[in-house]
Amino acid sequence: MSRIGKNPVAIPEGVTLDITDNLVTVKGKLGELTQEFSAVSIKIEEGHVILERPSDHKDHKAKHGLYRALIFNMIEGVTTGWSKELELVGVGYRASNQGNKLDLALGFSHNIVLDIASEVKVETVSEKGKNPIIKLTSHDKQLVGQVAAKIRDFRAPEPYKGKGIKFVGEQLRRKAGKTAAK
Repeated sequence: MSRIGKNPVAIPEGVTLDITDNLVTVKGKLGELTQEFSAVSIKIEEGHVILERPSDHKDHKAKHGLYRALIFNMIEGVTTGWSKELELVGVGYRASNQGNKLDLALGFSHNIVLDIASEVKVETVSEKGKNPIIKLTSHDKQLVGQVAAKIRDFRAPEPYKGKGIKFVGEQLRRKAGKTAAK
């Protein structure tokens, strides 16, 4: 049995959860999220969401844990929200934003201007002597991760000096490089 799927999900105050046909809708103070589901039955009992699967088929087991995790992430997102921070490591790498337009200077011949989805809030922090940081926040965990991965793909960290865009706290695997011949 799925260890994740059999755990009930608590519904905090201020959050409403509606189940209609194959659609779960979660509303909270930060927004509204919807998710389609199949192969499991979802019930609300005493302020908890309980998921049950019809059989021990491999597909049902996989979706049991998946949908429980998705519903938990939706509830967490509309109550507290999700955030990711990216750090620009490299000489001359800069980031600035005007509203939801992110302007990146990453050593290319031109700046990269990226329009970010309206659900994601962007904030750039540039302190003297420190690497610029991009903060992304939203109620949708999947969208925050997708936008962060897209920004990181513009200049992924290289293994020798570590230059590029990395997540704050990410441990990079470094290589030694060449040694001088004697």
